[in-house]
Amino acid sequence: MSVHKEVKKVTTHTLLEMKQAGRKITMLTGYDFSMARIIDEAGIDVILVGDSASNVMAGHETTLPITLDQMIYHGASVVRAVERALIVVDLPFGSYQGNSKEALHSAIRIMKETGAHAVKLEGGGEVVESIQRILSAGIPVMGHLGLTPQSIYKFGTYAVRAKETEEAARLMEDAKALEKAGCFALVLEKIPSVLATQVTETIQIPSIGIGAGNGVDGQVLVVHDMLGINNDFNPRFVRKYRNLHQEMLHAFQEYIEDVRSDNFPNAKEQY
Repeated sequence: MSVHKEVKKVTTHTLLEMKQAGRKITMLTGYDFSMARIIDEAGIDVILVGDSASNVMAGHETTLPITLDQMIYHGASVVRAVERALIVVDLPFGSYQGNSKEALHSAIRIMKETGAHAVKLEGGGEVVESIQRILSAGIPVMGHLGLTPQSIYKFGTYAVRAKETEEAARLMEDAKALEKAGCFALVLEKIPSVLATQVTETIQIPSIGIGAGNGVDGQVLVVHDMLGINNDFNPRFVRKYRNLHQEMLHAFQEYIEDVRSDNFPNAKEQY
């Protein structure tokens, strides 16, 4: 009789314990069943079903076009693959801004239709009402400050945020406001490492950085970037752990060659 080994699931409380113990949190994006299964098997703590799917899965220039229905599709695909990791799904642009009732409705749909564990949304003080309303339904919320890609047209650039004193002070206030509102964690994107460290030391909840230095409680990268599948995107903060673009390109070229030269399928590969 085979004994099924019980997997200890990562929860929002696990992340808090990790911060308190000084253990770094690992997070990667995931958008589909097959990739998420491998990421989870590797032992990642958090899988973010990011609205970056708009870029890497659908080929859009920004994260704005992706819809709530599409995010639910990606979220449900990831949930079916994962046994251990905490799964967080991005609320896409237009599904929560300026309307806390709509924010709650969007979050409930994500939780019911995907089976994910939490939602993430971008913004500071202006989204506190939405966060509180979502939390009132018992749905955990992860915040996101710094470079908030859904506001790209407001910023007009993907440059580093909060370099000026005034914006840095506002970001610190926003971080405190999100913690007070009840967020269980905070993503800090593309801000100076000194500021990210200050925020991390000021708040009790975990901070997860992307382009925010190593003074934060954890790190997140887009999986296609760190695997080197996405060949055109080379910002300073991305470490490419493999060059899968080349690996995959060579595999496809070998397959084409084998088919054309009648080398595939061989005698062992037929019935």
